[in-house]
Amino acid sequence: MTQDKAFMKEAIRLAKSAVAHGNEPFGAVLVKDGEIVFTNENQIYTAADPTFHAEAGLLRQFCGETHITDLRAYTLYSSCEPCFMCCGAMVWTRVGRLVYGASDIDLCGLLGEEGSPCCELVFSHSPHAPQVQGGVLREESLAVLADYFKGHKKG
Repeated sequence: MTQDKAFMKEAIRLAKSAVAHGNEPFGAVLVKDGEIVFTNENQIYTAADPTFHAEAGLLRQFCGETHITDLRAYTLYSSCEPCFMCCGAMVWTRVGRLVYGASDIDLCGLLGEEGSPCCELVFSHSPHAPQVQGGVLREESLAVLADYFKGHKKG
């Protein structure tokens, strides 16, 4: 769990960096054998691409640059529970493990919306499902989300 917290701190740092770059507060870190191999932050506004979420963007760029498309040996750390699209990308790249901070229900609660258990819904009906650990540094992740969304609308 200590290692999970260290990598989650980096995902949360990237979420803050995304805000500094003009995007929404989401960050993702890809780890293999205890080492960070790739990172990404949300870039939906700066890239003018509403699909450039931290996780999907990370997977797209990492696979494109390395030509590695089977990520069973990798763990993806995300500052917030990935959306349905990003969970689908994890299915197709066969990410071995997912660790996230705040849940989609937590995020949507800040926005006055209902939210859903995205990971559970996608992974329970998919040919490949990573191991999932949610709630790691949840409060720290929620603080970044709450700070941003008190003054911004989602998407």
